[in-house]
Amino acid sequence: MTKEPTLIPKIENTLNENTNYNLIFLRHGQSTWNRDNRFIGWTDTPLTSDGVLEARVAGSIMKECGVQIDEVHTSMLRRSIRTVNLVLMELGQEYVPVYKHWRLNERSYGALVGSNKKEMSKLHGPEQLKQWRRGYDTPPPPMDEQHEFHPRKLKRYREIKDIIPDCESLKDTVGRSSVYWDTVVAPSLKAGKTVLIVGHENNLRSLIMRLEGIKPSDIINLSLPRAVPLCYTVDSSLQPVNEREDGGKDKATGFLTGKWLGGDEAVGETLERDNKNVYDVKVEENLELEGGKERGEKWRKWKEERMEGE
Repeated sequence: MTKEPTLIPKIENTLNENTNYNLIFLRHGQSTWNRDNRFIGWTDTPLTSDGVLEARVAGSIMKECGVQIDEVHTSMLRRSIRTVNLVLMELGQEYVPVYKHWRLNERSYGALVGSNKKEMSKLHGPEQLKQWRRGYDTPPPPMDEQHEFHPRKLKRYREIKDIIPDCESLKDTVGRSSVYWDTVVAPSLKAGKTVLIVGHENNLRSLIMRLEGIKPSDIINLSLPRAVPLCYTVDSSLQPVNEREDGGKDKATGFLTGKWLGGDEAVGETLERDNKNVYDVKVEENLELEGGKERGEKWRKWKEERMEGE
């Protein structure tokens, strides 16, 4: 009879009230409708070649920073799922379990889905559009049941067909993402796991709003860039631990205690460009097309400089 194997104690046994946990948020890479400056919502658009590059660079940066992931949570949309696959490939951690759920889908943009953002800004005015895109409790006009991009038509959602929204405010999105956070993400963090959440701008905003305690009146001013890892250390109550040298907020948004692995300055430049591409009606060209190559080169240069400095 062989000797009985020694049981490895559960990781929970090593945790206490002084334990800190690691959490990373990552928005997906550029999709075809990001490139075309269109409202996406639950529409299942694929990554562009630039989006693939963005995702791979994000994974490479995380690898350089020594990130070790225990599990990944993402949506049921392929732009986020492909981003997950590319990031894990760059990390060399393809074995990490990945969980997909509709509660992490992008918010529903209702009747705006498929429309060009700049054209909608001209039609409705930048302030109205900003309320629809970034406000807390102002939903866009609802999507008609017969809309060509209505997600109720898709087989993957047949089990939730009756609760698929025709449109959502950020408040609505907070409601559904909070359920997933409370029942899935929070227990994983408290078990000592390093969790990566790969998602969409508004769904991630809904989670970050709650995590950071951002007021509904302020959330309209928070935007998130694509494919830049945002890293948090949280305490046993899952409250952010501010590890910034100045103890303040990030310089890119002014709201966050998490750390951008791409650096605040680069993130700030990206957000400024993205806002101009939607709200500045005087700018006729699509900055996703005009600035994509230049931005890709900037990321490559940043990565090379980082690696040379190690």
